[in-house]
Amino acid sequence: MTEAIAFPEKKTASKVVLKPVQPKRISWEQFERIYLRREDKYKYEWVDGFIEKTERPMNQYQDFLADNLIQFFYKLKFQDKISGRLTKEVDTFFLSNVHRRPDMMWFSDEQSARMAYGENQVPNFVVEIISSTDRIYKVVKKLKNYEDAGVKVVWLIFPELEEIQVYHGSKSRVYRGDEVVSATPVLPDFTMKVSEVFAKPPKPAN
Repeated sequence: MTEAIAFPEKKTASKVVLKPVQPKRISWEQFERIYLRREDKYKYEWVDGFIEKTERPMNQYQDFLADNLIQFFYKLKFQDKISGRLTKEVDTFFLSNVHRRPDMMWFSDEQSARMAYGENQVPNFVVEIISSTDRIYKVVKKLKNYEDAGVKVVWLIFPELEEIQVYHGSKSRVYRGDEVVSATPVLPDFTMKVSEVFAKPPKPAN
Protein backbone atom coordinates (compact mmCIF):
# COMPACT_ATOMS: atom_id res chain seq x y z
CA MET A 1 0.00 0.00 0.00
CA THR A 2 1.40 3.38 -1.06
CA GLU A 3 1.44 5.97 1.67
CA ALA A 4 0.02 9.39 0.82
CA ILE A 5 2.69 12.05 0.65
CA ALA A 6 1.91 14.97 2.90
CA PHE A 7 2.84 18.30 1.33
CA PRO A 8 3.50 21.28 3.60
CA GLU A 9 0.61 23.69 3.80
CA LYS A 10 1.01 26.86 1.79
CA LYS A 11 0.89 29.91 3.92
CA THR A 12 -1.29 32.62 2.50
CA ALA A 13 0.32 36.00 2.81
CA SER A 14 -1.84 38.27 4.85
CA LYS A 15 -2.91 41.38 3.04
CA VAL A 16 -2.31 44.66 4.77
CA VAL A 17 -5.17 46.99 4.11
CA LEU A 18 -4.12 50.60 4.35
CA LYS A 19 -6.88 52.96 5.28
CA PRO A 20 -6.82 56.27 3.45
CA VAL A 21 -5.54 59.09 5.58
CA GLN A 22 -8.45 61.28 6.52
CA PRO A 23 -7.84 65.02 6.32
CA LYS A 24 -7.69 66.64 9.71
CA ARG A 25 -9.93 69.56 10.55
CA ILE A 26 -8.11 72.49 12.13
CA SER A 27 -9.20 75.83 13.53
CA TRP A 28 -8.60 79.13 11.78
CA GLU A 29 -6.21 80.08 14.58
CA GLN A 30 -4.11 76.97 13.88
CA PHE A 31 -4.17 77.62 10.15
CA GLU A 32 -3.21 81.26 10.66
CA ARG A 33 -0.29 80.31 12.90
CA ILE A 34 1.09 77.44 10.80
CA TYR A 35 0.13 78.00 7.15
CA LEU A 36 -0.96 81.58 6.47
CA ARG A 37 2.54 83.04 6.14
CA ARG A 38 4.29 79.91 4.92
CA GLU A 39 6.58 80.73 1.99
CA ASP A 40 7.02 77.86 -0.44
CA LYS A 41 5.74 76.82 -3.88
CA TYR A 42 2.23 76.17 -2.55
CA LYS A 43 -0.79 78.31 -1.84
CA TYR A 44 -2.74 77.40 1.31
CA GLU A 45 -6.43 78.13 1.79
CA TRP A 46 -8.75 77.29 4.70
CA VAL A 47 -12.16 75.93 3.68
CA ASP A 48 -14.68 74.73 6.26
CA GLY A 49 -11.91 73.75 8.66
CA PHE A 50 -9.75 71.88 6.12
CA ILE A 51 -6.54 72.92 4.35
CA GLU A 52 -6.55 73.20 0.57
CA LYS A 53 -3.02 73.07 -0.77
CA THR A 54 -2.34 73.89 -4.42
CA GLU A 55 0.78 74.72 -6.40
CA ARG A 56 1.11 78.40 -7.11
CA PRO A 57 0.06 78.86 -10.75
CA MET A 58 1.64 82.29 -11.12
CA ASN A 59 5.24 81.22 -11.46
CA GLN A 60 7.85 83.49 -13.02
CA TYR A 61 6.92 82.20 -16.49
CA GLN A 62 3.29 83.32 -16.11
CA ASP A 63 3.62 86.45 -14.01
CA PHE A 64 3.58 88.57 -17.18
CA LEU A 65 -0.16 87.77 -17.45
CA ALA A 66 -0.84 89.51 -14.15
CA ASP A 67 1.42 92.39 -15.22
CA ASN A 68 -0.62 92.83 -18.43
CA LEU A 69 -3.82 93.13 -16.41
CA ILE A 70 -2.35 95.47 -13.81
CA GLN A 71 -0.71 97.74 -16.39
CA PHE A 72 -3.96 98.00 -18.33
CA PHE A 73 -5.91 98.66 -15.13
CA TYR A 74 -3.67 101.54 -14.07
CA LYS A 75 -3.67 102.96 -17.59
CA LEU A 76 -7.47 103.25 -17.29
CA LYS A 77 -7.15 104.60 -13.77
CA PHE A 78 -4.76 107.32 -14.95
CA GLN A 79 -7.45 108.26 -17.51
CA ASP A 80 -10.08 108.44 -14.71
CA LYS A 81 -12.07 105.65 -16.36
CA ILE A 82 -11.72 103.29 -13.45
CA SER A 83 -11.23 103.37 -9.67
CA GLY A 84 -10.22 101.08 -6.83
CA ARG A 85 -7.26 98.74 -7.02
CA LEU A 86 -6.43 95.47 -8.74
CA THR A 87 -4.12 93.45 -6.52
CA LYS A 88 -2.53 90.03 -6.14
CA GLU A 89 -3.21 87.33 -3.53
CA VAL A 90 -4.93 89.06 -0.63
CA ASP A 91 -6.15 86.77 2.16
CA THR A 92 -9.93 87.09 2.15
CA PHE A 93 -12.89 85.44 3.87
CA PHE A 94 -15.48 84.93 1.13
CA LEU A 95 -17.77 83.20 3.62
CA SER A 96 -17.48 82.86 7.39
CA ASN A 97 -15.85 79.43 6.97
CA VAL A 98 -14.13 79.94 3.60
CA HIS A 99 -10.75 81.63 3.37
CA ARG A 100 -9.39 82.05 -0.15
CA ARG A 101 -6.38 83.75 -1.72
CA PRO A 102 -7.29 84.42 -5.38
CA ASP A 103 -4.48 85.14 -7.81
CA MET A 104 -5.93 88.62 -8.43
CA MET A 105 -8.93 90.60 -7.26
CA TRP A 106 -10.41 94.07 -7.45
CA PHE A 107 -11.45 96.18 -4.45
CA SER A 108 -13.29 99.48 -4.65
CA ASP A 109 -11.87 102.56 -2.91
CA GLU A 110 -14.51 102.21 -0.18
CA GLN A 111 -13.62 98.56 0.36
CA SER A 112 -9.91 99.43 0.59
CA ALA A 113 -10.68 102.04 3.22
CA ARG A 114 -12.74 99.58 5.25
CA MET A 115 -9.97 96.99 5.01
CA ALA A 116 -7.59 99.51 6.57
CA TYR A 117 -9.81 99.38 9.67
CA GLY A 118 -9.82 95.59 9.82
CA GLU A 119 -13.13 94.97 8.03
CA ASN A 120 -13.12 91.92 5.76
CA GLN A 121 -14.30 92.75 2.24
CA VAL A 122 -15.45 90.42 -0.55
CA PRO A 123 -14.25 91.52 -4.02
CA ASN A 124 -16.74 91.68 -6.88
CA PHE A 125 -14.15 90.81 -9.53
CA VAL A 126 -11.76 87.84 -9.18
CA VAL A 127 -9.09 86.45 -11.52
CA GLU A 128 -7.64 82.94 -11.24
CA ILE A 129 -4.75 81.73 -13.42
CA ILE A 130 -5.25 78.00 -13.94
CA SER A 131 -2.18 75.78 -14.26
CA SER A 132 -1.87 72.18 -15.45
CA THR A 133 -1.58 71.08 -11.80
CA ASP A 134 -4.97 72.49 -10.78
CA ARG A 135 -7.60 69.80 -10.23
CA ILE A 136 -10.95 70.52 -11.81
CA TYR A 137 -13.00 69.69 -8.71
CA LYS A 138 -11.02 72.25 -6.71
CA VAL A 139 -11.59 74.90 -9.39
CA VAL A 140 -15.33 74.14 -9.43
CA LYS A 141 -15.40 74.32 -5.63
CA LYS A 142 -13.77 77.75 -5.74
CA LEU A 143 -16.28 78.96 -8.30
CA LYS A 144 -19.13 77.77 -6.05
CA ASN A 145 -17.61 79.62 -3.09
CA TYR A 146 -17.29 82.80 -5.13
CA GLU A 147 -20.87 82.50 -6.37
CA ASP A 148 -22.19 81.91 -2.84
CA ALA A 149 -20.24 84.95 -1.63
CA GLY A 150 -21.84 87.17 -4.29
CA VAL A 151 -18.78 87.72 -6.51
CA LYS A 152 -20.20 89.18 -9.74
CA VAL A 153 -17.41 88.38 -12.24
CA VAL A 154 -14.73 85.69 -12.29
CA TRP A 155 -12.08 85.24 -14.97
CA LEU A 156 -10.38 81.86 -15.27
CA ILE A 157 -7.23 82.30 -17.35
CA PHE A 158 -5.79 79.16 -18.98
CA PRO A 159 -2.20 79.91 -20.10
CA GLU A 160 -1.66 76.60 -21.91
CA LEU A 161 -4.88 76.98 -23.94
CA GLU A 162 -4.60 80.77 -24.26
CA GLU A 163 -8.28 81.12 -23.44
CA ILE A 164 -10.32 82.84 -20.74
CA GLN A 165 -13.55 81.61 -19.19
CA VAL A 166 -15.70 84.44 -17.85
CA TYR A 167 -18.23 83.59 -15.15
CA HIS A 168 -21.24 85.62 -14.06
CA GLY A 169 -22.61 83.49 -11.24
CA SER A 170 -23.18 80.02 -12.71
CA LYS A 171 -23.24 81.28 -16.31
CA SER A 172 -20.02 81.19 -18.28
CA ARG A 173 -18.50 81.70 -21.72
CA VAL A 174 -15.12 80.89 -23.25
CA TYR A 175 -13.16 83.59 -25.13
CA ARG A 176 -10.16 83.15 -27.43
CA GLY A 177 -7.95 85.10 -29.83
CA ASP A 178 -9.18 88.62 -30.59
CA GLU A 179 -12.49 88.14 -28.75
CA VAL A 180 -13.03 90.75 -26.04
CA VAL A 181 -13.35 89.88 -22.35
CA SER A 182 -14.92 92.29 -19.90
CA ALA A 183 -15.36 92.77 -16.16
CA THR A 184 -18.88 94.13 -16.73
CA PRO A 185 -20.98 94.91 -14.70
CA VAL A 186 -18.32 95.58 -12.06
CA LEU A 187 -15.86 97.46 -14.29
CA PRO A 188 -17.49 98.14 -17.68
CA ASP A 189 -14.38 99.89 -19.05
CA PHE A 190 -12.09 96.99 -18.15
CA THR A 191 -12.26 95.25 -21.53
CA MET A 192 -9.35 93.55 -23.28
CA LYS A 193 -8.78 91.25 -26.21
CA VAL A 194 -7.75 87.79 -25.08
CA SER A 195 -4.66 88.13 -27.27
CA GLU A 196 -3.72 91.27 -25.29
CA VAL A 197 -3.93 89.37 -22.01
CA PHE A 198 -1.52 86.74 -23.38
CA ALA A 199 0.78 89.21 -25.17
CA LYS A 200 4.41 88.61 -24.19
CA PRO A 201 6.96 91.44 -24.00
CA PRO A 202 9.65 91.52 -26.70
CA LYS A 203 12.33 88.92 -26.08
CA PRO A 204 15.66 90.55 -25.21
CA ALA A 205 18.52 89.98 -27.62
CA ASN A 206 21.16 87.46 -26.56
